[in-house]
Amino acid sequence: MNTNWGFCGVFLTLENVLLPEEKLSPTPSMVDGLSAETEQDLRILGCEFIQTSGILLKLPQVAMATGQVLFQRFFYCKSFVNHNMDVVAMACINLATKIEEAPRRLRDVINVFHHMKQIRQKRLLTPLILDENYVRLKNEVIRAERRLLKELGFCVHVQHPHKLIMMYCKLLNQDGNTKLVQKAWNYMNDSFRTNVFVRFHPETIAAACIYLAARMLKVPLPNRKPAWYDVISHTDLPAIQDICREVLKLYTHQKPDADKLEQIVSVLKKAQVEAKARLRGALGNGTPTQTTNSRPATPSKVSPHSGAEDQKLKGDLMINGIKKKLRERNRSPSRSVSRSPQRKHRQLPKRYRERSRSRDRRYYDNHKSSKSKSKKRSRSPRSRSRSYERSSKRYRSRSRSKNRYRTSSKRSRSRERYRR
Repeated sequence: MNTNWGFCGVFLTLENVLLPEEKLSPTPSMVDGLSAETEQDLRILGCEFIQTSGILLKLPQVAMATGQVLFQRFFYCKSFVNHNMDVVAMACINLATKIEEAPRRLRDVINVFHHMKQIRQKRLLTPLILDENYVRLKNEVIRAERRLLKELGFCVHVQHPHKLIMMYCKLLNQDGNTKLVQKAWNYMNDSFRTNVFVRFHPETIAAACIYLAARMLKVPLPNRKPAWYDVISHTDLPAIQDICREVLKLYTHQKPDADKLEQIVSVLKKAQVEAKARLRGALGNGTPTQTTNSRPATPSKVSPHSGAEDQKLKGDLMINGIKKKLRERNRSPSRSVSRSPQRKHRQLPKRYRERSRSRDRRYYDNHKSSKSKSKKRSRSPRSRSRSYERSSKRYRSRSRSKNRYRTSSKRSRSRERYRR
């Protein structure tokens, strides 16, 4: 690739999806007034929805992991206050099924989320009715999916550490230790609910999951210099320990309440709408509104009158404008009729009017006569059959006359021969 061109195409790598430290805080949700704890609860809850829906839809684990990573990336660009978490979660799992080549119908995704909501609220399980609300929700999910692609710049590739865990365990001669492999696999699946996949590379995450599983199960790993994680994944110990702390926080975190979080978000959203309305009202009342026809006055056209005279002139102009509007409103209908083409035609001189009328009458008579001719030409099937009989009779008479002429000519010839 020629890097000397300043206008060359987009260059995508896996480093593009990693966020720098200054982007992690404050997030757009914090800017809108949401606390860090509430935002973390919403992230965990949204990832749980995606994981549960993937299990009900019988998706592979890779598709569920992709949906959770897309969910985490999106809400580092947008706020939870401005975007519905359930709709975005549906859009993420729907897009992930397409990326990982395990597509599901959007109707199935909406049905699964509807089922999960009924179970969460402990209501009677009823099927989703296909009414206007369903169509509106479906359109919202489609729009959210498009917005998701737009915000991520269509860079939706996710490299998962599932295969890396198996490969690293084999290099460490621990591929036969099923407990270690399963434990590391579970830690890796739980890490999707945190922000480690937007901060670290998948090789570092895989090494951290193996490191944490080995510590929990007290399995000894090579302790030489250089360290095994430095040799395998080219990472350092502080990054691995940071990932382990983020994963362990999940197990001490209290389970979030979905209804309570929805109430907090709705209150903030309502306050934001009211603040925007107040701002619009302040701008509408405080700033002078300029009409489309009016133009800003240049310094050369400034009136030399004093302030009192200017106010008087403005008042006279306003009064004149109101009078003009009243005159237009109270205008008699006869004036409007006088502008019609019929009125103009009547105002022409008498001779021109008679001539135009005679021409119109002549055209009408001709048109009527042509119509009557066309009517005469149109015959019924009976008349057509009669005309056919007449024509056949004519044809027969003509043929007979021809035959007579032929016979008469023959007789005349024979007579001449006889005379000779």
